Amino acid sequence: MIRVEVVGKNGFEPSKSNVDYATKKLQKLDHLFKDEDVSARVVCKVYPTYHKVEITLPTKQAILRSESKEKDIYAAIDISIDKLVGQIRKYKTRRDRTTKDGIKEVEQAWVEVREPKLVKSKDIELEPMSKEEAIDQMELLGHDFFVYLDNSTHKVNVIYLRDDGDYAIIETKNK
Repeated sequence: MIRVEVVGKNGFEPSKSNVDYATKKLQKLDHLFKDEDVSARVVCKVYPTYHKVEITLPTKQAILRSESKEKDIYAAIDISIDKLVGQIRKYKTRRDRTTKDGIKEVEQAWVEVREPKLVKSKDIELEPMSKEEAIDQMELLGHDFFVYLDNSTHKVNVIYLRDDGDYAIIETKNK
């Protein structure tokens, strides 16, 4: 049975019906995990024009994560769960395909090795702000990270949203 935790952010407090709906939908995925003990974290956020739902489902083999933005919280939950189902099927298909004798080696021989390259560059203006203001800006933009100039240390920092729904900061230091 999948354990489900539903939390709200940005002033959104999930109602009992929100929690029940997400739990009921996620329980339907239980058969995909066989005897594995799985916990799902559903983070619901409210913005002026939409709701955002992020679902994190750590398993023994991988951490599955999906997010969606919709005007209706229930639609956002449905879409996030549909994305998870697609990830689970893709992962299981890939794992099943590569566990057969000889197939893994053949696939690796046919995979073209591609070096990653820089495809985009972006200039940003750093404004001095507090950690709390940086979190607000990040959430307003709908990003999962934000670069800012800390107004107390005067150093460039990166604040980001962790998979568990909490925030973390990368603080820079000069040599």
